[in-house]
Amino acid sequence: MVSAGVGRVTLVGGGPGAEHLMTVGALRALADADVVLYDRLAPHERLAELAPRATLINVGKLPGHHPISQRGIELLMVDHARAGAHVVRLKGGDPYVFGRGSEEVIACREAGIPVEVIPGVTSAISVPASAGIPLTHRGVSRLFTVVSGHAPLSEEELEHLAGLGGTLVVLMGVSSLPHLAAGLQRHGAAGDLPVAIIERGYSRQQKTTVSSLADVVTDATLAGVSAPAVLVVGEVVRLAHAGAQDAAEVMRSAELLVENA
Repeated sequence: MVSAGVGRVTLVGGGPGAEHLMTVGALRALADADVVLYDRLAPHERLAELAPRATLINVGKLPGHHPISQRGIELLMVDHARAGAHVVRLKGGDPYVFGRGSEEVIACREAGIPVEVIPGVTSAISVPASAGIPLTHRGVSRLFTVVSGHAPLSEEELEHLAGLGGTLVVLMGVSSLPHLAAGLQRHGAAGDLPVAIIERGYSRQQKTTVSSLADVVTDATLAGVSAPAVLVVGEVVRLAHAGAQDAAEVMRSAELLVENA
């Protein structure tokens, strides 16, 4: 039941799409919701059970097709909260990792609506883990960088990323993969650097394509790779996908590096 007076908004990170990876806080917020505005990549198959009192509104966007604009979503949130509702804005991943969560928080604050953010498990970490890929490993990678690939990176950004080392994770990067692969090599990244593309993480259709920076565009085309997918670039891919002997060699080399550091 919608209460009298001004309501509130809770931005909820739903994780990579698997219901069991939602936090306790996320489930509690849904159980208390009057209205749920949910994205297509958020776990929504059982929303009617998880949010039994709520009106469910699909505000999901497809690549190149946004039936409801970002501003329209923000107005929906504010309007329902002003009517006294507890509005849950359910997103895939984490609201603050390429989720436009900060924009929605600002919209609520400007409208005088109380707003809370419940973090979620980001696909940048969880989807590689579902494919057995660690983003860090002692002596192999001591850092990881997460970038958005929804638009081509600049030459300055590509040069910076190529020189960083460690592990590179790219979200929304299927369409810009040719630009990324060529650009990293242009700025010094090795052509045999391993690349993994994990499609539809945590779904029944999850699939991993493993290649190298030099061959990934061809291999992705042959495999029919499509969004949503997470790209991982770095030696850590070998730990999960190069075979037991090669992975063991990577780890032995890593141990020697640590010992000699």
